[in-house]
Amino acid sequence: MGNQVEKLTHLSYDEVPTVDPNGYEDDDGPRIGVSYIFSDDAEEEGEEEEHPEEKGDEEVRDMECAVYYRDECVYERKSTEMGSLESCENLLNRCKPGDLVEFMAAGQYPHWVVCTGDFQVVHLHRSEIKMDHLSHAAQGKRGRIVNDLYKFRALNPDVVVKNALDQMGMKESSVCWRNSECFAAWCRFGRREFKTGGELRIGKQPYRMKLQLSEKKSHDLEFQSLEDLIMEKRRNDQIGRDAVIQELANHLNSSEEVNSDCSCD
Repeated sequence: MGNQVEKLTHLSYDEVPTVDPNGYEDDDGPRIGVSYIFSDDAEEEGEEEEHPEEKGDEEVRDMECAVYYRDECVYERKSTEMGSLESCENLLNRCKPGDLVEFMAAGQYPHWVVCTGDFQVVHLHRSEIKMDHLSHAAQGKRGRIVNDLYKFRALNPDVVVKNALDQMGMKESSVCWRNSECFAAWCRFGRREFKTGGELRIGKQPYRMKLQLSEKKSHDLEFQSLEDLIMEKRRNDQIGRDAVIQELANHLNSSEEVNSDCSCD
């Protein structure tokens, strides 16, 4: 693994396909550079598990990372924040209106909700924005309050709650967010970047996600929109840290084999 990490710090993504694997293409123009590297964010369509109480048993291996817009850090998940998942019972006693909560379980996409008070949350689930009790939205997963992961200035808690409540009942094509994280973050920060099509994908890639592969090694990925970056970040969370490193290493090895074959010709 050490050699793979060393190679990954020099990995170029110019050769990586940039087409959405779902076959979706925007009309805003061509995608330039890295977008949707491995992403397939189908979380909202997933089936609920039969025994949700078992979801918290396996360790969640999320990756330390930071997100930059040009040179400004707009998101940061430090190693000290990982592994801090709490039971739903604990969260019920801590959450306040306007808080964002992220529920996680190994092998699944993170699920974000907006706390609205009285143990109720509003969230995007299966292409519908709905209200549920916090414990029901958790589906047996452990979670954490994530108000400070994004570095944008937060709206007043009353406005955050109003933003969430005003969207209740939206379904399918009327929904303007790709996943629960984009919806919850939009409610808290009110920024168009979290909405589908909120940014034009033209010109240079302004977003950079820095993945911390080891204590001394990191690797940067570039994206044209925050939405694309969130899609990839969430997929990394879903497959886990070890799988991310292995997947990147496999791509590197495949690229080296192609280059070697071409040089022989």
